[in-house]
Formats: sequence, C-alpha cells, structure tokens
Amino acid sequence: MGNVLGDFFGKEPPPPMVLVPPLFDYPPLAARTRMLESSYDLLFGKLALKGLFQDYFEQARHFNTMIMLKPIDDPHVDLVATLSGPLDHKPEETINGNAFFRWQSDVHDPHTFVDLFVSNSDPVLQTRACAYYPKYGFGAFGVFPLLLKQSRITSEDFGVMGLRYGSANLSIGATVMPFSVKDDLPRKAWLVMKMGSLTAGVQYEPEFGSKDGQKYKDVKNWSGAIGYGVGSGSPLSPSFNFGLELSRSNQFIASFCQHVVVQRRVKNPLEENQIVGITNYIDFGFELQSRLDRFDDTKSSDDESNSNRVPDPKNIPDSTFQVAASWQANKNCLLKGKVGPLSSSLAFAFKSWWKPSFTFSISAVRDHVFGNTAYGFGIRVENIRQASYERADPNFVMLTPTKEHLAQGIAWEAGKRPMLESNINAGNFDGVPVELRPLRKIL
Repeated sequence: MGNVLGDFFGKEPPPPMVLVPPLFDYPPLAARTRMLESSYDLLFGKLALKGLFQDYFEQARHFNTMIMLKPIDDPHVDLVATLSGPLDHKPEETINGNAFFRWQSDVHDPHTFVDLFVSNSDPVLQTRACAYYPKYGFGAFGVFPLLLKQSRITSEDFGVMGLRYGSANLSIGATVMPFSVKDDLPRKAWLVMKMGSLTAGVQYEPEFGSKDGQKYKDVKNWSGAIGYGVGSGSPLSPSFNFGLELSRSNQFIASFCQHVVVQRRVKNPLEENQIVGITNYIDFGFELQSRLDRFDDTKSSDDESNSNRVPDPKNIPDSTFQVAASWQANKNCLLKGKVGPLSSSLAFAFKSWWKPSFTFSISAVRDHVFGNTAYGFGIRVENIRQASYERADPNFVMLTPTKEHLAQGIAWEAGKRPMLESNINAGNFDGVPVELRPLRKIL
C-alpha cells in the first residue's frame, strides 16, 4: 500500500532490505580464556566443534542456569555464575554451583585479565591471570588453586604457570608447575605453524616414562595434527575447516566443520513490504575417533597421581563418531541436532534480545542402548555480549539503529539465490565491530 501511494505522489518507494540478525553466541565464552590454553587444543576446528557439539545440549534429566552480568558503571568487570543439577533431586546427587568474577584491562581485548573462581566443589577458590602484549606477541599466564576441600594430591593442585608467543602464523608455548615436587618440565609444550590454508602442530604432554628424563622419547607423550581451513575467521562469512590428528600414537581423530551464511526470501506480514530477505547461519560438523591399539596399563608410580590419567581401556570403545548441525533462522530461534552411536539429541533455544538478554533452551536426548528419551532444560541471562548486526554485502548501507540494511542491486528472482561478493569476503572489516573481526595478529 505504501508503495502504491509513493508512486501516486511521485515519491520513490523505499529500497528493498535484507535483515541480518546477530549470532546467538559470538564471541564464544571459551574465547575469553583462550590465552590460558594451548593453541594446539583450540585450533584445527576444535573450538568450533566444541560449541557445536555441546552448547544448548543439556544433560538428560538435568537443568542448567547461567547468569552473565556486567555493571554499567564499570565495563572492565563482569560476573558469570552457573547452577546445574538433576531435575528430580536425590540425596546421592549434588547441585553444582560456581562463579567467576573477572577483570580485564581493555574492554575490547580479553587477553589480559584476572579472575577469581569460587565453587562448592574442588577447587573451592581459584585465581587465574593472563598478561599478553600484542605488540611483541609474548604472554604469560597462571592458574593457582587457593583453597581445596581435600589435600593437594595432583600436580595441578599446586598451580600451573606458562609462557607463550603468538603471531599470525606461529604459536609456541609451554607450561610448568613451579610449586610441584615432581620433575615434569615442561608440563605441556606446543608448537603450531600456519602456511596459507594449512596449519600443522605438535604437542608434548609427559604421561608415560620413568624419572630419568627420557619421557620425551616416548611417542605416547606426543600428539600431532594437520588442518586445512578457508575463510576469514569472522562468523559473518562462510568458513570450512578439516583436521587430522594422531593423539599419543594410539588414537586417530578426523574432523571437519563448516559455517555457512545464506540469504533466503521471506514474506513476513509483521514486517514492512520492503523486507525481502533474511540472513541465516548454518553449521555442520563431524568427528571420528578411532583406536589404533590398546592403552598400556603399565605406568610408573610417578604417574599414578597425575590428574590426566589414561582411562581404563575396557571402558573405551575402539571407535566412535558424532555428527551435528545447527540452524539459526532469525535473531530469536536456534535449532540444533547431533547423532552418535549411543545417543541422539535435539535442542531448541529461544533468545530475547532484551537488556539483559534472556535465553531458554530445551533438549531431548534419545538413548539408543535403553531406548528411552529424556529432557533437559537451560536458562541464560546475559548482558556481557551485545547484539551485533553487520553488512553482508557491499551494497548494504547501515541505516538507523534498527540495524537493518539496504539490499539495493540484488535481483531477488523467484527460485534464485543472490550471489554477491561481500566486503567481508574481500577482507574489509572496517565497519565490523572488534568482537566480530578475525584475530589476524594471533594464531
């Protein structure tokens, strides 16, 4: 009707528009503490697969509540508290609760921070700190348990410190336990290099061997991986990652994940006539783990108290796999599903972008062994990460704070999808918020 009146009075009709909704969870919470972890454990698509296989898939017959708040007066600090437990509480089951109080020096740079962790289980009180200097690429970090319910048994109970160096194509680092009586030096060491679309890395974790300093000669203490990845690293553009890993010479892991950004036609009676399409985000992932041999039960007495004990080989299957997919249809709805040999899960999440935002999720878990279905529930309240709407095409022009974008020049023909090269695909991130840009300076 508005277009007809515009033509009658000689006014140009409003240009067609495409809605570009914000992503549900970006940047991921795990990225806030990535400097405390080995780059080997985060690259090769591992961080993306972790979010795809775990987020919003609540444990069967359990609930999970998460509150993430940031004060308006001081954006440098925030609080993340979680509470989880069984829906039908039993005396032998416990309700787990913990909280992080965090301070970071730069609002837009999460890599230099200090946080304090409290929990009703071990460790009861723990502090973590990280300092990273992007100009030089060097960083230092530490994790120190302060209060424990039980006596300090494992090496990690005494604290872990680490040094790292990171650039756009190289990541190297090591961790030590300075207050431990053991001689595991280093506790962990890694080296990852990137050459174009290829990424390769190795990691050393001494779990096997004697005290004579020959642990580095045992191949079971080494892991290696190689990956192929394309894409800018920003969630606003498509990406593809494929990885192969040989873990401790006895487990082979193959995985890949793909992030797709698509536009589809939409006719919503609640929207204006010029709304012709909407952007959707689709993720797909696959992981296969195969045993190459049986784990060795013989371990020296020096390794018996290690927290990273190798599980009993009788309880580990020879091979396993899992497949997962997710579809974010708009800014409010997310649908996820995953399939494995023992169980299958389906999750639905609804998010309202209030301040703070509110997310309710429900997941159904089908047990293939016993043939029953159970449900889990989750609630999240957050004002740490804000909604970000950005351009998906160079023809899009930022409008008013409605966060909608022009779609001039797009031929929205029936049955055809617009194929346009975006600024993001071309590497232009000038108009993109910092939290949605790829981390070019850090591998």
